[in-house]
Amino acid sequence: MSTSILESEIHAQPDVISELLHKETENVNKIADDLRGRFKYVVIAARGTSDNAARYAQYLFGAHNRLQVALATPSLFTLYECPPDLSEALVIGISQSGQSPDIVSVLSEAHRQGRPTLAITNLQQSPLAEAADHVIMLHAGLEKAVAATKTYTSSLAGLALLSCCLENNAQRMKDLERVPQAMQRAFLDLEPAASHVERYRYMAHCNVIGRGYNYSTAFEVALKVKELTRVVAEPYSSADFRHGPVATVSRGFPVIVVAPQGAITQDMIDLIAQLKGLGAELLVISDDPQHLSIANLPLPIPPGLPEWLTPLVAVIPGQLFAMQLAIEKGFNADQPEGLTKVTETF
Repeated sequence: MSTSILESEIHAQPDVISELLHKETENVNKIADDLRGRFKYVVIAARGTSDNAARYAQYLFGAHNRLQVALATPSLFTLYECPPDLSEALVIGISQSGQSPDIVSVLSEAHRQGRPTLAITNLQQSPLAEAADHVIMLHAGLEKAVAATKTYTSSLAGLALLSCCLENNAQRMKDLERVPQAMQRAFLDLEPAASHVERYRYMAHCNVIGRGYNYSTAFEVALKVKELTRVVAEPYSSADFRHGPVATVSRGFPVIVVAPQGAITQDMIDLIAQLKGLGAELLVISDDPQHLSIANLPLPIPPGLPEWLTPLVAVIPGQLFAMQLAIEKGFNADQPEGLTKVTETF
């Protein structure tokens, strides 16, 4: 069977992360030196997949750099023409194409207000890169499949690299360098799961649950499922889920739980037990044998990474599940109907 474009791009992710770390570490160290002491909080402008990377940054920069991270509201800069005061902010734009005018407008306004700006993008010659004081390149190569995969994980890696350099933490850098190997192992561990995805061929709705660093993973996995399979996939924090949406779960209702080991472990143990009691169909992404043993479909990731890096690997089972489910449903995973690769919003 021929390999799809999307499958090739999913499997390219370990090499992309290695390339980014090899080519960008010196640049990002210089960026960190220039930015250090010039800002007190971070504002990130992004859309879609890049917005999910920004959610990761909220936990990453908060926990490791003690920085509050706000997600920009680009419509205030464009449609409403009343941008907020960005005093003391570092303004970051994340966009794989760097083309979306509303994201560019946030950085342009930050520049007008005299604030430092940074672009994280896959295209050096793009409006976003040209609008920024500094650029972190993703080095993902041309992404031909419509659904973003390698540009998502490389965006996470770029943010992780920036966090490490701002903190000047050598141990965290060593941990980050282990990610490509963990990704590669994840592919091997997930091979048995592919043959069981047919079970979900007629799935029309599901919930995707994560928390902490992997709140971003829940959103990204839900997005991939929606884009590729037309399934209505709703992402939640495990905490928010308990405040009402848990009522949507009945016997046989599919719930994807993203639960790598870490500070969230006990919370996820309790949630999985609650969902099991409700009769949910559990798909569990985890490196915890206890979590995986309860799952109807276990989706393992390699153990050993610190929790702050697990989003780079935990998203892979979700990408592969969404791709395989699209195939089972008879859809074109490379060109989902109704979507285009570059989306420009104003």
